[in-house]
Amino acid sequence: MPSNLSSSARKVSDALKSHGLICEVLELPQTTRTADDAARAVGCGVGQIVKSLVFQGKHTRLPFLVAVSGINRVDEQKLARLVSEPVIKADAGFVRENTGFAIGGVPPVGHARCMRIFIDEDLFQYGEIWAAAGNPRAVFKLTPAELLKINGGQVAAVK
Repeated sequence: MPSNLSSSARKVSDALKSHGLICEVLELPQTTRTADDAARAVGCGVGQIVKSLVFQGKHTRLPFLVAVSGINRVDEQKLARLVSEPVIKADAGFVRENTGFAIGGVPPVGHARCMRIFIDEDLFQYGEIWAAAGNPRAVFKLTPAELLKINGGQVAAVK
């Protein structure tokens, strides 16, 4: 692992290794904050970008992470049926508190707290996908099967 990784990117790299997955975490000169930015930066289609979005249960206040294809929007009603309660998109403070990362760099692994995770079934049409690695300039490449392995998420129709 390159020693010049930021602490947040190193944390993601360590989490990947703890799951037996050796992925190179790249910190790029350009932003990868949005799916469009990330796709341009790594030279792939927007659908191959994993957006890690955090939602909050309206009643339980529990966090839920959805790893969704960059071309899709999460249907909150579908997610609500999956978690058996209405959900709202989490604010920046809630995201950081539960994942340990700021919006724009939330990875699909290595979170501060355990949470239920859903993986967009549309990601499985791609041979390789790219996810955020802890900050708005860091990413890593993996396969959809590896994503499932590292976060134990439930594959679901979320768009």
